[in-house]
Amino acid sequence: MSSRIARKPAAEPPSIESLRARMDEINLKILRLISARASVAIEIGRLKHHESGEVYQPVRERAIIEKMIAENPGPLTDEQVKRIYVEIISACRALEHEPRVAFLGPEHTYSHDAARMRFGSSVELMPLESFAAVFQAIENGRADFGVVPVENSTEGSINLTLDLLIDTALVIIGEVLLPIRPSILSLTGKREEVTKIIAHQQLLAQCRGYLSANFPQTDIEAVASNALAAQRAAADGSLAALASATAGEAYGLRPIATNVQDLATNVTRFLVIGTWPVERSGKDKTTLLFAVADRVGTLNQALNLFARNAINISKIESRPLRARPWEYLFFVDVTGHRDDPKLARALKSLSSKALFLKVLGSYPEGRSAAA
Repeated sequence: MSSRIARKPAAEPPSIESLRARMDEINLKILRLISARASVAIEIGRLKHHESGEVYQPVRERAIIEKMIAENPGPLTDEQVKRIYVEIISACRALEHEPRVAFLGPEHTYSHDAARMRFGSSVELMPLESFAAVFQAIENGRADFGVVPVENSTEGSINLTLDLLIDTALVIIGEVLLPIRPSILSLTGKREEVTKIIAHQQLLAQCRGYLSANFPQTDIEAVASNALAAQRAAADGSLAALASATAGEAYGLRPIATNVQDLATNVTRFLVIGTWPVERSGKDKTTLLFAVADRVGTLNQALNLFARNAINISKIESRPLRARPWEYLFFVDVTGHRDDPKLARALKSLSSKALFLKVLGSYPEGRSAAA
């Protein structure tokens, strides 16, 4: 007699229904875990209240996101993981206190995008009409934090922000590095219907090469903001707005062309400003300004103090002293936190040589996975 080995029947491939049932189970687990996290956040908030601790902890939040990115097994990208956790942290933070964040408005500008990128959606966002209004809102207590642009990798520094930093008592507590990927947007998305392209003058400057090469016969007009450009384009089919995809979605516009910046690496750096300094994160940057006597070698001597302490200077820029013609203040970005021993030593030496020295803030550097 011949014998046969019994074989197990082949497993049935999963159906859409079974996979959806599995997903529903996972969704419930995620919800329970997020709720548990929120409960812990509430307890932490109570302890902070008794200890007068700050609700917004940029160093702690950065560490959480960087750890999640380091542990990311895929298939979600690191950027997707970061965005998910920014929102989870934002929602849990709001259970302690919903921060009020001022930015240069209106909504759907790049400043708006930077504020949401840093603080998430569970905040009270305050669009204001000027850089000065953002600073004033924090100084008078109407806002907890502010987000203002300070430089663009194509067009350089934004002098209005630098000038406001000179006199304010506020401190820099963070930075946001936002890639600028503008689109040309109109009601129909048809190029032949457009007779004029409008945008803020800063964005027009960042795209001047593309516009000159691809729209040489089209009129160009500068307006108060890119969001206003999108709003006007939504009301007039002959206009195209140079703006972000977010602005296009908000106003129902369609793209004629995307990623029209002259440089692929076009990035705007935004500063987060507040009333209290932040602790060391281990990957920090310090921004300071100082003035030295108008004598040969004095600036070189001041900068050498950082070299002697093995401190990297990543940026230096001058601004004229308003009350003293042809004399200058120097804005400097250096690596490290003001409480680091080497930097503290360099700052102490500089204070004895400079006519004026002000540390504008030490804060987590933006050039990281958690930026």
